[in-house]
Amino acid sequence: MSPSLIPVQQLPAAPEITCATCAACCCQLEVMLITDTGVPERFIETDDWGGDVMARLDDGWCAALDRDTMLCTIYENRPLICREFEMGEADCLDERRGIDSAYGRGAA
Repeated sequence: MSPSLIPVQQLPAAPEITCATCAACCCQLEVMLITDTGVPERFIETDDWGGDVMARLDDGWCAALDRDTMLCTIYENRPLICREFEMGEADCLDERRGIDSAYGRGAA
C-alpha cells in the first residue's frame, strides 16, 4: 500500500510590516509627553487635565507628521511613547487592525 500524500498549500505571506507601509496609524493616537526628549514647543499642547501632549491638527493626525511622506518630522526628538511603540509588536498590530477595519480594508 503506498502512502497517501497530503497536498501542501502555500499560505500567502503576511505583508511586511514597516513604518513606510503602515499609513502611520500610530500617529493618530494621543501622545502624552512624560519625559523631555526635545520636542519643539510648537508641537506641544496642554490637554484638559493639564498634561503636555503632542499637538494634533484638525485631521486628527500628529502635528509633527509630514502629510506627504507620512514620516515624523521630529524623529530624533520624538516622545518616549513614540520611541517605545515598536513596529510589528502587539500594540502596533492592534492599531493597524483598528485603522484597517475603520476604512473597510480587512485585518492587517
